[in-house]
Amino acid sequence: MFPSAAPPPHPAAHHHQKCRRLELKSTIHSVKSHISAHQCAWLSATVLLQLLILLFLNRASPPPPPSHPRRQFFTSDDACPYGRLYVYDLPPMLNQDLLDNCQDLEPWSSRCNAVSNAGFGPPATGLDAVVPKNLTPAWSWTDMYAAEVIYHDRAKHYRCRTAAPEKATAFYIPFYAGLAVGKFLWFNYTAKDRDYHAARMLDWVKNQPPWRRSNGSDHFLMIGRLTWDFRRLSDDDGEWGTKFIYMPLMKNVLRLAVERSRWDHLEISVPYPTSFHPRSESDIRVWQNWIRTRPRHHLFAFVGATRKKIRNDFRGILMNYSKSESGSSRVVDCSVEHCYDGAPTILEAFLDSDFCLQPKGDGYTRRSTFDCMLAGSIPVFFWRLSTEFQYEWHLPAAARRYSVFIDNGEVRNRSSIIKEVLERLSKEDVRRMRENIIEFLPRLLYTRSGTDLGSTSDAFDVAMEGVLRRFWKQKAVNGGDRRPPPP
Repeated sequence: MFPSAAPPPHPAAHHHQKCRRLELKSTIHSVKSHISAHQCAWLSATVLLQLLILLFLNRASPPPPPSHPRRQFFTSDDACPYGRLYVYDLPPMLNQDLLDNCQDLEPWSSRCNAVSNAGFGPPATGLDAVVPKNLTPAWSWTDMYAAEVIYHDRAKHYRCRTAAPEKATAFYIPFYAGLAVGKFLWFNYTAKDRDYHAARMLDWVKNQPPWRRSNGSDHFLMIGRLTWDFRRLSDDDGEWGTKFIYMPLMKNVLRLAVERSRWDHLEISVPYPTSFHPRSESDIRVWQNWIRTRPRHHLFAFVGATRKKIRNDFRGILMNYSKSESGSSRVVDCSVEHCYDGAPTILEAFLDSDFCLQPKGDGYTRRSTFDCMLAGSIPVFFWRLSTEFQYEWHLPAAARRYSVFIDNGEVRNRSSIIKEVLERLSKEDVRRMRENIIEFLPRLLYTRSGTDLGSTSDAFDVAMEGVLRRFWKQKAVNGGDRRPPPP
């Protein structure tokens, strides 16, 4: 590189030297040349005016945008102890085109609101009387299956991202598998229709140099729907879902999903998105204090709708029992009220109750569980698999620290056992479980790209560190690296 040129002398110093020279010249050649005090003063005033103009121009220039150290692209290696993330630039048909044609993602309604705003959805309304007013801008109507869009946007701005594949520990495939198959899960579509986008993605990625080196063993993707939508066993057109996970090229690929299969070691479950997306660490602290001190007037809440077509519907049992215990319960019947994602009625019910009843959803888990804990309410589960083998990176291993378990069989025999079990818990038990939820709550939330949470990690940060740590250890073992793992 060329050496930098010396900076020019400051205008005031230049003026001072000139006056000295003029003074000296006046002393030696007083007859031929005389510089009056008025001339020097005039020159001083001129230079001073120039300095004031320069100062004004500097102040008028806009300041540089603030930096966000946690989200800054290409941060130092010390801040990325498990290595870096490479994000593939896929053909648009596998992600961006799906967003551009969002009105066609489902056969009966548009999904454009659900995938808007980088997956966070439109700003929430009607919450002024429910949450602290200074937090209302941090809430959005976020769809339960929008996580693959959220993860892609966050990955593009991830602080440990690299643009150099040779420097990457993990390779992220931003394929919107859930959006791609959603339209074809219903009506008279064929198995080939349901597999189309997944097959095109694998045809593309198998030719990329990083894939050829590892056969996909250091690659991962995020699938926004339950894992069961991607596990079709045959090519029968009448069978549900796509066989994406069972395609031969997927045999080594790690998957993040909102619900995982307990028998699949290549699957990791991550939290369903909720509607609160804090803008700062301060937002988190305000909300934690709010739910910690919130008065709660009901013992438990139940939010859901019965499924009359299902024989011995367990939700029907919970609904009937909750309505019969009107003095102790808060009920939101979603067959009557509109229970869209994060609706004020749902949030109010959970904020007003110590416990929330959580039956199975479409799988063993539910988005409602995370809405419940967001409000500082304590979930009551009826199936072990609603917590076991799920969210191991984000929730404490011991579910009893933050939840209550009552076997569904006991409830079917005698539904009053619910109130009996909950009333046996002391106020200190309830306080302790709520405090545990408040402590780990940031790990369940998704913030927007560019948000600075200081030393706090959100759900995406936890997931990315988990992926990088897993692949770092895998490469260390395969490469014979005996270095101790990073702290």
